[in-house]
Amino acid sequence: MSDGTFYYCTKHNTVEGKDGCRAADRLGPYNTAEEASHAYEIAAARTKEWDTDPDWNDDAEQPKE
Repeated sequence: MSDGTFYYCTKHNTVEGKDGCRAADRLGPYNTAEEASHAYEIAAARTKEWDTDPDWNDDAEQPKE
């Protein structure tokens, strides 16, 4: 399928290699097909983490020192 780089195609809802659909329709890259198959969960977790990062979000609760 690929040389060890995998993507998740949001148009076809499938895992694909580097020669898959256009970049605008993909999430990744990921190191394994298994990891790519969880692209939406990974993206949601990263978004939540970034949304609550006090270094980048003035609305986030600041850590107590």
